[in-house]
Amino acid sequence: MASHSQFRLLGQRRFLPFYLTQFSGAFNDNLYKNALLLLITFSAGSVLGLSVNVVVNVAAFLFILPFFLFSGIAGQIADHYEKSRIIRAVKALEIVIMVLAAVGLWFGWYAWLLVLLFLMGTQSTFFGPVKYAILPQVLEDDELVGGNGLVGMGTFVAILLGTIAAGLLMGLESAARFTAVAVVLMAVLGYLAARQVPATHDVTPAVTVRFRPIRETWHLMAVAAERRPVLLAVLAISWFWFLGAAYLTQFPNFARVNLLGDESVVTLLLAMFTVGISIGSMLCERITKHRITLVPVPWGALGLTLLGIDLYFAVPDDPASSTWWTLISDPVYLRVLLDLVGIGVCGGLFIVPLYAFIQHETPVDKRARIIAALNVINALFMVVSALAGIVFLGLLEFTIPGFLLLLSLMNALVWLLVWRLRRRAPAYSVDN
Repeated sequence: MASHSQFRLLGQRRFLPFYLTQFSGAFNDNLYKNALLLLITFSAGSVLGLSVNVVVNVAAFLFILPFFLFSGIAGQIADHYEKSRIIRAVKALEIVIMVLAAVGLWFGWYAWLLVLLFLMGTQSTFFGPVKYAILPQVLEDDELVGGNGLVGMGTFVAILLGTIAAGLLMGLESAARFTAVAVVLMAVLGYLAARQVPATHDVTPAVTVRFRPIRETWHLMAVAAERRPVLLAVLAISWFWFLGAAYLTQFPNFARVNLLGDESVVTLLLAMFTVGISIGSMLCERITKHRITLVPVPWGALGLTLLGIDLYFAVPDDPASSTWWTLISDPVYLRVLLDLVGIGVCGGLFIVPLYAFIQHETPVDKRARIIAALNVINALFMVVSALAGIVFLGLLEFTIPGFLLLLSLMNALVWLLVWRLRRRAPAYSVDN
């Protein structure tokens, strides 16, 4: 069995409907979110009398807030009820939210659309724990790394395509109305895929669902801390999201200021970073030889630091105006591009084995709550990443390459942490 490729999972009912469900959800989230931000930036002028910069940050806050409020309850529900049923309920809710969003887009009710961003974040909060907790139940141990690799690749490709689709729609006449149709259509397709997800036949009556938002989220931290290696793996994944959020947030300004690039340069940077993560995610199964092991993780962390340092020195001191063609034809700019692809590859090598490790090392009746705890800590690290950007780039007046260099040097400490975790992990790994 171990000689087969992970891609064969895409031909099997136990995996494909789930994969399409999560892909459509990630695509739709990013299509809606980016289309809304572009509409506000270029069309609305101001919302509720607030400037565009304030509204963009409010939008990001509203999307991430539900992870702090509802992750505890989402984890309890995912551990208590049968998982395919939860997936269908969450996707049905997405259709309702997107129909409401379509009305808002059609009539240009921007304040209403911001409220719906909060509801979309809520829907993502309830999908997150099920998304990763279901995999160990439908995959064998020797398929877990490969399955996580496919999910990781699918998520980032969906984010990229959703972002690009939003940009393309904005170029059309009646952009808001086309977007309204697109988000409803994607929600319906996601629900149809969810209808095909096979039942997992797992119900854990012992897990009580309590509606105490902040308290239950806090309680998740105690559940996650029960096993130290699992907690360290959770923190390592959250650090990757800190780093990834910093790169993705800075790409537009980095392209404009440091590469004197146009919109095509931003899209190319985002695309190459995503391609890199996808390649790294796919390589994990081959490197681990179908085992649940953390061997690739320290190498991924080391690459993130070394390539991040090289990126600092690769950025031209006196940039000439550039397009996407400049980046692939001029050796100076090509080095920047290759560094970003390499950083993406190392990110994939870093994150996929950690997800498989957490899934395998947590008890079935607590797995979804530990994934929910991971989602809370991820959200927290992404908020801190945004604050770090404001402090270092705004108040301390770092350049963007200087800020990314600082993060690459900080990543060296994470490399030491995962190296120690890797040394302890053979006792936790499974070799089939």
